[in-house]
Amino acid sequence: MDTAIKKIPYGMTDFERIIRENFYYVDKTQYIAKVENVSSFFFFVRPRRFGKSLFLNMLSLYYDVNKKDKFENIFGGLHIGKHPTPNRNKYLVLTLNFSSISTNIERLEETFNTYCKLVMIAFAKDYSDILGKDIVEEANQYNTADAILGFLCLSAKSKGQKIYLILDEYDNFANNILVDYGNERYHGITHGSGFFRGFLKVVKDYSNSVIERIFLTGVSPVTMDDLTSGFNIADNYSSNSVFNNMIGFNEYEVRALIDYYQNCMELPHTTDELIEIMKPWYDNYCFSTKSLNEPSMYNSDMVLYFMNRYLLNKHIPDNMLDANIRTDYNKLRHLIHVDRTFGENASVVQEIVEKGSTTGIIADSFPAEDIIKAENFKSLLYYYGMLTINGTRGPMNILSIPNQTVREQLYGYMIDIYQQATDLNLDVEKLNILMYDMAYEGNWNPYFKYIAERLANQSSIREFIEGEAHVKAFILAYLGLNSYYIARPEYESNKGYADIFLQPRLLQLPDMMYSYCIEVKYAKRDASEIEMEKLLADAKLQLKQYATGEWILQDKGATELKSIILVFQGWQLTKVEEV
Repeated sequence: MDTAIKKIPYGMTDFERIIRENFYYVDKTQYIAKVENVSSFFFFVRPRRFGKSLFLNMLSLYYDVNKKDKFENIFGGLHIGKHPTPNRNKYLVLTLNFSSISTNIERLEETFNTYCKLVMIAFAKDYSDILGKDIVEEANQYNTADAILGFLCLSAKSKGQKIYLILDEYDNFANNILVDYGNERYHGITHGSGFFRGFLKVVKDYSNSVIERIFLTGVSPVTMDDLTSGFNIADNYSSNSVFNNMIGFNEYEVRALIDYYQNCMELPHTTDELIEIMKPWYDNYCFSTKSLNEPSMYNSDMVLYFMNRYLLNKHIPDNMLDANIRTDYNKLRHLIHVDRTFGENASVVQEIVEKGSTTGIIADSFPAEDIIKAENFKSLLYYYGMLTINGTRGPMNILSIPNQTVREQLYGYMIDIYQQATDLNLDVEKLNILMYDMAYEGNWNPYFKYIAERLANQSSIREFIEGEAHVKAFILAYLGLNSYYIARPEYESNKGYADIFLQPRLLQLPDMMYSYCIEVKYAKRDASEIEMEKLLADAKLQLKQYATGEWILQDKGATELKSIILVFQGWQLTKVEEV
């Protein structure tokens, strides 16, 4: 890439470097004034890898009194550079990122204090010209985070200075404790005399005098609810429509980014084509019911991941998912298993996978001990970006799977449920090998035969896949985790025909030979042969209609479309037939 062309800032959170070294930046600085105007203590939740840390780094540079001389160089070309607020470069800025804290429970408090001390000593050194040349030596006398913070606040107050406190990933280590050690240990750090609660109580105490502004962000309001009695000053604007577009990219911003590179170099795809490729994987987030008619939001990290690889080789990445995204979603899987309980939430996930959506009221906050309640569980999935607001039904929100990236993670979570709650262990790698024959040889029977054989030997799976919805969710989960096809359920097509379309990934595998329509039918274990034959006949009719659909003919490309019927009788796969 030509050195004059802006580079892609994938994975970067250093705002000053992005500006200084000519990286592409989607200007979000207009939100500085909006945040200032609504709250001094601003709380904001968004899914992982949506651009929160970069936004916070931008805030720290804007407000840092030590960066006053750099203001024009950093912000001159941006919206806020032309429309600065009175508070620019006014504060001593203290930024703490709690994702840096190890979660070894035996050393947790020590690690927390050590991390905070290192950061706060660096803060003291940065502002020693203002706070006094002895400030570092004096701060070093304290060993706990709350004590050092208290000392620094008193020092700042004595000099007539104000602090802007930024807490990034405020809930990270606490959530990890919840995952790894359960509710009791988590409760110990967030309640009563717990050190985390004690630290935030100091923040609250000095918010009346020295800590004039706070920006607090994380991935869920769970920890905040548990800390409320010690820290009840932050205003939650996560679902306010004014800030729906503050973190992440809307489609106009994605188009502008692609258009920039189209103007700088010759690309093999048009902007529309690249949008069409990215949209099913990265788009469709909405964080406010008042924003349903606005452009939906893309996961900015994923867009930058895609563009970084695309611009290097001028072809679509082999993997549409960033490996780091998978790691983050794995954390969610474990968080949902708090104290190794499932309750009714396995059924909630099955409903979401099979229907594509659910309804519920998003809770602004709830304690960790209530995560396993279904209504809070749905809220947790929403906050982690596994569900998004897709509409309203009276006072309820319609919460849907936003995109293929999330759908694949949910498929993986469903497989976790089957494997952990039963004795069933289907080898996903083996299924992938069998699917090669489906994709290139049209030999689909061994794939479904393997599933049927394993099911027949596992009686413990019965309670999990008894019923049509559970059967479809089971089949979708395993069909969805493969390297050859995108498993598109019926609800996505809105056509009302076959249950699953296996759309070939022709961008990555242009030589694939076959695509598939799959109709799943379910009968009770005592169903008669007449009932079974009727199901088979209905399935054949539906598949014939489905196979002629305009969008199917387009999405199958040059592959040969095969139509397959799977009929379950109870939990057993009794009929498998190609139409």
